[in-house]
Amino acid sequence: MKSYSTNNIRNIVLLGSSRSGKTTLAETMLYEGKVIDRRGSVEAKTTVSDNTEVEQIYQRSIYSTPLYTEFNGYKLNFVDTPGSDDFIGGVISAFKVCDAGVLLVNAQQGVEVGTQIFARYADEHKKPMVIAVNQLDSDKANWESALDSMKQHFGSKPVVVQFPLGVGSDFNGFVDILKMKAYTFKDENGTREEIEIPAQFVDEAAEMRASLMEMAAEADEELMEKFFDAGELSEEDMYKGLKIGFLSGSIYPVFTLSGKKDIGVKRLMEFIIDVAPSPAEYPAVTTEGVEVKCDSEGPVSLFFYRTAVEQHLGDVSYFKVMSGKLTEGVDLVNPDTGAKERISAIYAVAGKKKEKVTEMFAGDLGCTVKLKSVKTNQTLSQPNCDYVFEPIKFPQYKFQTAIKPADEKDSEKLSEILNRASAEDPTIIVQYAKELKQTLLSGQGELHINILKWHINNVHKMEVEMLPPRISYRETITKVAAANYRHKKQSGGAGQFGEVHLLIEPIVEGVEAGNKFKVDGRELVLNIKGKEEFNLEWGGRLEFYNCVVGGAIDARFMPAILKGIMDKMSEGPLTGSYARDIRVFVYDGKMHPVDSNEISFVLAARNAFKEAFRKAGPKIMEPIYNVEVLTPSEYMGACMSDMQNRRAIIEGMGTTKGFDVLKARVPLAELYKYSTTLSSLTSGAATFTMNFADYQPVPADVQEKLLKAYMESEKDE
Repeated sequence: MKSYSTNNIRNIVLLGSSRSGKTTLAETMLYEGKVIDRRGSVEAKTTVSDNTEVEQIYQRSIYSTPLYTEFNGYKLNFVDTPGSDDFIGGVISAFKVCDAGVLLVNAQQGVEVGTQIFARYADEHKKPMVIAVNQLDSDKANWESALDSMKQHFGSKPVVVQFPLGVGSDFNGFVDILKMKAYTFKDENGTREEIEIPAQFVDEAAEMRASLMEMAAEADEELMEKFFDAGELSEEDMYKGLKIGFLSGSIYPVFTLSGKKDIGVKRLMEFIIDVAPSPAEYPAVTTEGVEVKCDSEGPVSLFFYRTAVEQHLGDVSYFKVMSGKLTEGVDLVNPDTGAKERISAIYAVAGKKKEKVTEMFAGDLGCTVKLKSVKTNQTLSQPNCDYVFEPIKFPQYKFQTAIKPADEKDSEKLSEILNRASAEDPTIIVQYAKELKQTLLSGQGELHINILKWHINNVHKMEVEMLPPRISYRETITKVAAANYRHKKQSGGAGQFGEVHLLIEPIVEGVEAGNKFKVDGRELVLNIKGKEEFNLEWGGRLEFYNCVVGGAIDARFMPAILKGIMDKMSEGPLTGSYARDIRVFVYDGKMHPVDSNEISFVLAARNAFKEAFRKAGPKIMEPIYNVEVLTPSEYMGACMSDMQNRRAIIEGMGTTKGFDVLKARVPLAELYKYSTTLSSLTSGAATFTMNFADYQPVPADVQEKLLKAYMESEKDE
């Protein structure tokens, strides 16, 4: 294939709900550009996109697939993305390297949940969109209903550029408002005939053209003046106004098509070339305070938005040429690591089909193989260039589970599989929680994680168990208590002896430590000689006070006493969880001139602290998360009711962009599989975010259950 200059490149992301026909449209675009000789079908499992075994089993897109086609002297790079929010990572990656979107609307369903979700993401990432109403050839297609649903959800932004000639089995063409011509199709290979608009559609076309002209004029002051003066705009002026409105996000041009029958696909591609921005027209990217223009004359720099392992090729790294002209054999540097990488081969990508090329200009998308250490979100650039492009920001996880192999001997192998999966899909997060003694697997939803489980079971032939993750509780105290403990051990030779007297109290924000206490009916006045303060790695604080007088305990044993206290705080007395926010005053004790040693005071301190803790009104604290739910208004009642059943505190309600917003503080213990429940409650229409807020005491009945459960587990062990 030939090389394409930056101005002759368009980078597009295909968006839409499952079953909206993105993969079928992608297949037809490849066919129109002669990248493939014949079109495959999803049903026959022969499409260029959706080419993995799991996608063919589920008959849906699970991974984003980079593709390209050549049309009218232009190269259209496009990414076929999944239609489920569970696989949003691939969509977000595509937004990073694409400059505009085609949002597909299923003519049988109108605007669906996924349509709204992906439109919202496109809006957040400031990506202009064309709306393509697809499957107008289907028996249940309804153009008017689809149009009404677009107006309902997107307001005045959708602007009709085409309307269909017939619907269902009668759909054989469309009226193009811009050109004021009709196009009919006599076969399923995109062969079209330009005709005059049929008489019965002339008035409708004139009315829609007037509306389109007005929207185009409103996008630009100069055009508005011309429209007022002349009463109309030329086709060239309308294109200009549409492009301005399109790029600003105020206009969603609406097209009609059947991806399956290749009706309207050419016209959509022509419009994309005319109106969608080239990479050079997109705003320059700023990195390290330097403005990087998408210019082929600049230094070579690449941003890697995806990595994968592919059969016969091994590690494949997908990139966008951010600046410069990339050629085979060039040596680049990874600014993150300082490592040099040679680009030994460059490929244009159409799914599994890789077309070898010798060069790529700024703005183009491609891939290379056998890089030593480049990962998703990293940059390669010319030596001494030092560009580091802002990484893709993926959404917070919405589903978390613990995972372990059915056979413990497979633990290391499972770890390798999970880490590889996370490298390929950064929305899969793998971490070993030392505190919980579990490997935690996080993703965008239960289906997201189940697809990974399918791979582990079927590709790697390993059985695994998915378990509820344990909760990282914290333990603290609510009042003052004192205790002492003598550790004494004699078994011939040198023995062990250490005695520690200590007092503990809760740290309350804004309340300083005193030195007078009333404990067990007696007054205790302490002489504070030294203070150490620690911000604990698991959150909260420990304040350690040395109040020993008269040499009762030698100063050299104080670190051992502190270690004993720290040891017990890392495995709290109530449930084995971390303890936090405690002041400890060591005020007395005893030692032996021969038998006292560090281990003696470690053990004495551990046990004295444990005893004092149990007397100090101990309390279990649980992690609380701020949860924000976006839902259509008809599901708000169900969402609120469900939240209240989860011990949530409702903090506010509101609206944004046609959605109701519910804000609540919810215990993490009540959020397991919440994404699945929310999807069920709202037919997939709602989405949510969750972020850690703080720790709060658990209710008395919950604490009782936790203590009982811990005692039972201790017995089992």
